[in-house]
Amino acid sequence: MLKLSGLTKRYNGSPAVDDLSLRVGSGELFGFLGPNGAGKTTTIKMMCGLLRPTSGRIEIGGFDILGQPTKAKAVIGLVPDTPVLYKKLTGREFVRFVGELYSVDGETIDKRMGDLLSLLDMKDSADNLIETYSHGMRQKASIMAALIHDPDLVVLDEPTVGLDPRSARVVKDVLRALCEMGKTVFMSTHILEIAERVCDRIGIINKGKLVAVGSIEELRAQSEAGLGSLEDIFLELTGGPEEQEVIRFLES
Repeated sequence: MLKLSGLTKRYNGSPAVDDLSLRVGSGELFGFLGPNGAGKTTTIKMMCGLLRPTSGRIEIGGFDILGQPTKAKAVIGLVPDTPVLYKKLTGREFVRFVGELYSVDGETIDKRMGDLLSLLDMKDSADNLIETYSHGMRQKASIMAALIHDPDLVVLDEPTVGLDPRSARVVKDVLRALCEMGKTVFMSTHILEIAERVCDRIGIINKGKLVAVGSIEELRAQSEAGLGSLEDIFLELTGGPEEQEVIRFLES
């Protein structure tokens, strides 16, 4: 469903993403992890056609994002790290507007919106202006807008930020259900526990380079010390001297 080949983005000659190659299959929930500034959001923006790569190729469902942008973007649902919403619309109006942009018919929009409002506990606030929404409610509206056209690839950049525990759990369950339906989910998160519990495979990026990819078991096998938790593996692969010293202390 997703194929990145030699993906590179440079700013003033310095690579933000450096020769990244990756494949994610249909029905897979893929977690994309890395420290702040590692290149996660830059990668996601290039994947979704919001940022032009310096070099490399991006294929979404067999469509080249640069050569066939309309067809590629039509199968993507994006939840960005900082949602940009129309504050003078209600939540219902905004989601309907997005659905119409994707040429979804009104009856289908109403059905899907009803399901999403129930799932995300937004029925009581659906007809309030977005400018009155809390951060968490705006995040939910962004998630609904990303799913309203039934995309084959759902891309989420920190999807549970600002959500209460119940809503975060619901989002995780929805993403898992999407994968069981054959959809592909590509999720960036700083919450390692979520990635460890729900993702089929995980990729770890550090300083623009993909330093590890695989299931939790495969990442453990790649770890020098065979460490148990994803947090330990993450720190081993991305940590500086101070973090490495802490790991060695804990192991002693």
